[in-house]
Amino acid sequence: MKDVNVPALTVFVLFFLLVTVMGFLASRWRRADDALHLEEWGLGGRSFGTWVTWFLLGGDLYTAYTFVAVPAAVYATGAAGFFAVPYTIVAYPLVFLFLPRLWSVSRVHGYVTPADFVRGRYGSRPLSLVVALTGILATMPYIALQLVGIQAVLDVLGVGGGANANWFVKDLPLFIAFGVLAAYTYSSGLRAPALIAFVKDALVYIVIIVAVIYIPIRLGGYGHIFEAAQHKFSAPKATGSLTVPGDKQWTYATLALGSAMALFMYPHSVTGVLASKSRNTVRRNMAIMPAYSLMLGLLALLGFMAIAANVSKGDKTFNAQLSVPRLFADMFPDWFTGVAFAAIGIGALVPAAIMSIAAANLFTRNVYKEWLKPSATAADETRIAKLVSLLVKVGALVFVLGMDKQAAINLQLLGGLWILQTFVAIVGGLFTRWFHHWALFAGWAAGMSYGTWEAYRIASPATKHFGGNAAEIPGIGQYGYIGLTAFVLNLVVAVVLTLVLRAVKAPYGPDETKPADYSAEVGGGDEPENAPEPVAAH
Repeated sequence: MKDVNVPALTVFVLFFLLVTVMGFLASRWRRADDALHLEEWGLGGRSFGTWVTWFLLGGDLYTAYTFVAVPAAVYATGAAGFFAVPYTIVAYPLVFLFLPRLWSVSRVHGYVTPADFVRGRYGSRPLSLVVALTGILATMPYIALQLVGIQAVLDVLGVGGGANANWFVKDLPLFIAFGVLAAYTYSSGLRAPALIAFVKDALVYIVIIVAVIYIPIRLGGYGHIFEAAQHKFSAPKATGSLTVPGDKQWTYATLALGSAMALFMYPHSVTGVLASKSRNTVRRNMAIMPAYSLMLGLLALLGFMAIAANVSKGDKTFNAQLSVPRLFADMFPDWFTGVAFAAIGIGALVPAAIMSIAAANLFTRNVYKEWLKPSATAADETRIAKLVSLLVKVGALVFVLGMDKQAAINLQLLGGLWILQTFVAIVGGLFTRWFHHWALFAGWAAGMSYGTWEAYRIASPATKHFGGNAAEIPGIGQYGYIGLTAFVLNLVVAVVLTLVLRAVKAPYGPDETKPADYSAEVGGGDEPENAPEPVAAH
């Protein structure tokens, strides 16, 4: 039996109980007149103001896996792990250009998902379907990786039995955590993670601020920390470096840019945006969200601190994913270790809830209603979405428990590649109707096929396939992010085929949107007195 850190576990459980109660009470928060409507369950009634949206998006984008994986990447590879910092810096000015337009047109037409917008803009059911399925496919491993974050915490806490425990006892704490998550998400919808996000983000900020001040004092200052990192990465056969080498800079830059472009293509990101009550709420959030990028930079430094603290204790098989939980357990008093682990654990529950809701929205609106039961009522949609959100969580749980953790990480890397292939159809459609829907479909297929095949061909010491996210860029001779190369191929195919289809006068699908829809200020305090009522998406 492992040694259980009782004080840390006690604090962890108390915070978990707190957010559980909040999750169930959230159904009474901003209670809807008609709860049996997908906009109420899946978008919180589109009623969230600036601060709720800020915490929701923060809880959505900065997950337990971020808390664990970014410092782990810095611990294992050095400077390359900092790519997450520039990509979030680039992301918010980029999305400031198009997210308000997506919010406006979605509000006017009642769109709940990005695939709803694609269906309305291009009049193409097949294109809408592949956008929806890509979103679900990319989201599933992301949900699974939240479990990896919780498992890392539980492992360091010493709960779940030892190595000889049977599988049920070993994973029982995980079953309980996600059983509770499934229950309050089912009952409260998006309101639950929106409310819990206040606790999650407050804990994250407290833990990181304390960590970047207290831990360096324990370790002898930042000078010693960087010296320890330099010593590790200058050793023979070291796998990382303290700065990005010249031959890795293309990979670093393209990975940052591609990740920035993909960030708000994920369905859970769009769900957080569409839940905002006004266009100005979205714009304000894109202006203040970079505060989280500062937090991310401080979070990355924990990887260097873990090196200086020698968290591996000389174990050559040490899992880098445990570097931050082990650092907290070694450096903090037991009670504050519980607070830190609660931040990671709740940091898994909030995004997992939003991701499962977003995947359920996509399936309900763009698969079930569009293809299986067009006559479905609003109540039918809500019922199906609730059931699908449960199935998504169960699927993620089975995935993590039944597969190697490296497979989950590899699939999450693929998820970023896949979701980036929806960028042309969604963002392009927000500014122009020039693209032909069949050209966009062909571009999507080309990008998905090329990117998946190139990723499949990459081997690593841990796996024969899907061992990385960088390959040689054709025609340039530099190594870069496969997802961005696939995106360029996607765009080229879409442009060339659109020119061909326009030349042969191929018919376009009907566009149900109007230019004024993309700048509409309907909703919340920004709604004009004579604003039109939103209409159904289908």
